[in-house]
Amino acid sequence: MRLWIALACVCAIPACLPVNTYYAEGVRIADLERDNTECDVAALRDAPVANVVRQGPPRYIRRRHCDSHGNCHVSGGYWVPGDIYTVDVNADLRARVKGQCMADRGYRPVELPACPQAVANAAPPGPSTILPRLTPQSCAIRRDGGGFRIVNQG
Repeated sequence: MRLWIALACVCAIPACLPVNTYYAEGVRIADLERDNTECDVAALRDAPVANVVRQGPPRYIRRRHCDSHGNCHVSGGYWVPGDIYTVDVNADLRARVKGQCMADRGYRPVELPACPQAVANAAPPGPSTILPRLTPQSCAIRRDGGGFRIVNQG
């Protein structure tokens, strides 16, 4: 039973998260998606993935010895090599290139809070088709299959 409750909570979390997107008032969502894809491709071309394998610092693990009376002492130890991981050294540059590309097309990045459930229930089904004017009461509803609807409450 607990597993089902935990699974339901994890599945509901994305609906509570804010929506980060690029925004330009009055733009059709189809145009936003096209521009977004074209800027992704341009950013990938101008700042390609450049994975570099790195290794973290080694760690010294002390040996702890305890006798049958619970008296413990530390003597000696051993070194453990650092974790090996991969970093895309162009990721930040690629994000800046994409942001610049979207800005050149008239978009700006926005973060919209998730709408309260009552607002989401009252909203028309499906995603937005045109980006509306944003107000301080604007919020976003994530839709199944991707997409979102922007709602101006009140």
